[in-house]
Amino acid sequence: MTRLVLFLVALAASLGVLAQPGGYANRDEALKGLTAAAAEQRAEAVVWFVRNGTPADDKQLLPRLGDENPVVRELAERGMWVLWSRSGDKAVDALMEKGVEQMQARQYAASIATFTEIIKRKPEFAEGWNKRATAYFLAGNLTKSLADCDQVMKRNPYHFGALSGYGQIYFQMKQYDKAIVYWKRAMQVNPNLGGLEGNIEAAEKLLADVRKRST
Repeated sequence: MTRLVLFLVALAASLGVLAQPGGYANRDEALKGLTAAAAEQRAEAVVWFVRNGTPADDKQLLPRLGDENPVVRELAERGMWVLWSRSGDKAVDALMEKGVEQMQARQYAASIATFTEIIKRKPEFAEGWNKRATAYFLAGNLTKSLADCDQVMKRNPYHFGALSGYGQIYFQMKQYDKAIVYWKRAMQVNPNLGGLEGNIEAAEKLLADVRKRST
């Protein structure tokens, strides 16, 4: 079990919304649990999918991003990232860890090369494209970052991280209208992205200034 999965289990338990971690015996039980009346049961169901699911199970957790319980919402958001990170190939997963470490160390050229290798090995793996999009953005190559975001969305239309990334890219390109559109799309998928509200407000002010100057 990865450290992030363990963290999610501990988070739910510490906040009193997880009675028995992994308490569901199978997928059918967990599916029913996702819509249970009790937040504890929904939290247990989210954790079951985080432990046992595949990237395609993001569709099961998606509705819980708008759950009435804040802890269930957080579990669902973090859980979707866990699911997206699973390539189904141990060698590719190891490369993902390496690429992320390189990116965190600001070794952008090296991380781009690592993520490119992942894409060559497993082109259907959306998160490989997303991580390379992030590395390109940090390296200042906005055009290539946009192109990789397009590839992410072809494979995972619910990827709120990529949608938010579009917003960041277009904001840097001073295309504020497009940035606003994508940030709003990201929040439609994941209403927990409250930090984007400030970004949207800032972009709206800049867009208004641009339009004022052009008249």
